[in-house]
Amino acid sequence: MEPIALILQPVSPIGPRRPAVFLDRDGVLNENHADYVRTWEQVAILPGVFDAMQRLAASPFVVVVVTNQSAVGRGLMSAETLAAINQGIVREVQQAGGRIDAVYVCPHAPVEGCPCRKPLPGMLLQAAQDLGLDLARSYLVGDAVSDMQAALAVGSRPVLVRTGRGEKHAGQLAANGLGHLPVMADLAAAVAWILERG
Repeated sequence: MEPIALILQPVSPIGPRRPAVFLDRDGVLNENHADYVRTWEQVAILPGVFDAMQRLAASPFVVVVVTNQSAVGRGLMSAETLAAINQGIVREVQQAGGRIDAVYVCPHAPVEGCPCRKPLPGMLLQAAQDLGLDLARSYLVGDAVSDMQAALAVGSRPVLVRTGRGEKHAGQLAANGLGHLPVMADLAAAVAWILERG
């Protein structure tokens, strides 16, 4: 099983591999819903996201959304609806002066054992292959322990944000051997921290 990819940036077959900032979607870019974000009307962009995305747009990082969306695999929404939601978020970010270069989605239910479902790193590996990314110089911003584990599995640098599920998951880092990882208030703080380090 492979992730669904929406690649918005042309891929150059030559040149050095580029670093990326991977972003989880729900809880990082937009508000989480306990029963999934299943319609465009449920999409609420979090405070500070547009400013953060503007800063990323001006950076050398490739900006890639990587998101588990098992509502599709569970039969709660269609792949077409999910695609429309993702395209809407991309459009909103672009209209605000930001940039999303690609979106990778794992639509599979947990019972399917898909290698692209975080904490497994299939989406990151596929993006690296498609986009010529240097995973060792890349970051992943997420709101869950599973995001952190996916980043570490490919040698990328994870950053947890306290938005979405992040406040709860910040308390679970130490129990998972991840107490040393950086925890930021939100995407704006995470992006500022990343850009300071390059």
